[in-house]
Amino acid sequence: MTREEFCVKINTAVEAFCVEGEIVNYKQYGNGHINDTFIVNCQKNQTSKRYILQRMNHEIFTEPEKLIANIESVTHFLKTRIQEKGGDPERETLNLVYTKEGKYYYKDSIGCYWRMYNFIEDAASLEQVRKKEDFYQSAVSFGNFQRLLTSFDASKLYETIPDFHNTPVRYQTFLKAVKEDVCNRAASVKKEIDFYISHKEDMELCAKKLADGALPLRVTHNDTKLNNIMIDNKTGKGVCVIDLDTVMPGLAIFDFGDSIRFGANTAVEDEQDLSKVHLDLELFETYVKGYLEGCSGSLTDMEIEMLPYGAKTMAMECGMRFLTDYLQGDTYFRVHREGHNLDRCRTQLRLVEDMEMKWDEMQKIVLKYR
Repeated sequence: MTREEFCVKINTAVEAFCVEGEIVNYKQYGNGHINDTFIVNCQKNQTSKRYILQRMNHEIFTEPEKLIANIESVTHFLKTRIQEKGGDPERETLNLVYTKEGKYYYKDSIGCYWRMYNFIEDAASLEQVRKKEDFYQSAVSFGNFQRLLTSFDASKLYETIPDFHNTPVRYQTFLKAVKEDVCNRAASVKKEIDFYISHKEDMELCAKKLADGALPLRVTHNDTKLNNIMIDNKTGKGVCVIDLDTVMPGLAIFDFGDSIRFGANTAVEDEQDLSKVHLDLELFETYVKGYLEGCSGSLTDMEIEMLPYGAKTMAMECGMRFLTDYLQGDTYFRVHREGHNLDRCRTQLRLVEDMEMKWDEMQKIVLKYR
């Protein structure tokens, strides 16, 4: 599709939604890697109104109608709960905009799916932690998100990405990649392969706890990075959890764990100097404190006890996915250098090793705030 043709599609999509006032202009917005995102500026009399328009990536999310159905169900539920607690549902959760046909998505003539949200004013998402308080606010926000959705029946949600955090299934995929060894790389990563084989029981633990009922099925966000929280420009407090594309049934400890894997690591995700990779216990404690405050008693004792396992499992699973992709020829994750996925894998494994050395401290921190 040419740029001119794409612009026509955007114009058609903008005009498909019920916006307030006249459309003044739109422009590309943010730096997301999955969806195409635009900010739409409208004017009604002397009042301006802004919206976020997104073209959903239906190559990754192959059933966009189910994705939107999940978001619709969750945001409507959140609005009710926020109102009950005296909050501002127009600001504290995402608000989908109807199309002129009364739907929450628009499908264009070439099969692309579009959606629109009200823009959340006077707030911003952060790409990196500026100070410890930012990480704390992220934790409170994701904990509050979990608390508000405690009574939502997670089984009613669709799996927009099947087996997304089904670690045992990911493990079987990894073993298959090792056996097939289509790129003849297995011999050069024997140490990493042996690590995963020796940690088989660890990777199955959380799934077993879910299967036997020790851990409850929850509504989970599944992408709990700092930049998926809107931070109020004036107060510095978390306002709203955004990017609900991966909202699915899952384990709360995995939402917690993915935040730790990403946010409490002292190194970047593809760091080649493994001496720089550590679990920052101060940031870990900051997040535990904020998350449990946000959850405000909505987690079970077992969930709280297993928060460190959530962090460890997410790091192991992520590293295993990088290693699997490396063995299969780097076909899933985008790479920018030779061995890029292997570097990513080794960073996660080093983080797991550091967690294991700090395991007692991690458990003490959780007990401190439970």
